[in-house]
Amino acid sequence: MAKRESLDELKARTREVIRRLKRAYPGAKCSLNHSNPFELLVATILSAQCTDERVNIVTEDLFRKYRKPEDYLKVPPRELEKDIQSTGFFRNKTKSIQGTAKVLTEQYHGEVPQTMDELLELPGVARKTANVVLGNAFDIHAGVVVDTHVTRLSHRLAFTQQKSAEKIEQDLIPIVPKKDWVIFPHLMIYHGRKICKARNPLCAECTIEKQCPSSYLKTGVHPPS
Repeated sequence: MAKRESLDELKARTREVIRRLKRAYPGAKCSLNHSNPFELLVATILSAQCTDERVNIVTEDLFRKYRKPEDYLKVPPRELEKDIQSTGFFRNKTKSIQGTAKVLTEQYHGEVPQTMDELLELPGVARKTANVVLGNAFDIHAGVVVDTHVTRLSHRLAFTQQKSAEKIEQDLIPIVPKKDWVIFPHLMIYHGRKICKARNPLCAECTIEKQCPSSYLKTGVHPPS
């Protein structure tokens, strides 16, 4: 029976994973194109159940058409729905974007607030979106973004056994150094896309294979997706 990993050992392994991934992906950053906090907020809302690549295609035109919260309030919902339709769930996303634009205009002079509590009060904004905006727009380390790549890799690396994003984040916070809370998900996303893929992970090419208990080079079986 394998020896149970202590918290200190888990922290040390996590730090080594981060160190190796930083070396492998020195350019890792937020994949959503934006030029200000409000654009990042809109792009993150659009990214729900949609690829970042598709969101970037949509926002290329969207951010030329709408430049500030007030612009989203002037347009009929049907028109905005048409503008963002290809991102999926466009009716709900339209409600979230226009609802958020209304709150920002009425309560924050059109500016994006910089606290978790205030962001969570915005329509359509949950912890993941708030963490993305705080970390990448303001360099505020309030938590760890958990998306599908972070979830998959955190399971394979045995950082957590939890299923929900909120519980996974709570398992990651004690073991990921706070200074790395913002870069950590970007590293995991880059690695998940290039090497640790859902169906066929490339363990033989993996820079963190030695730190991964799920590697098929160790277990003889491909890790579950």
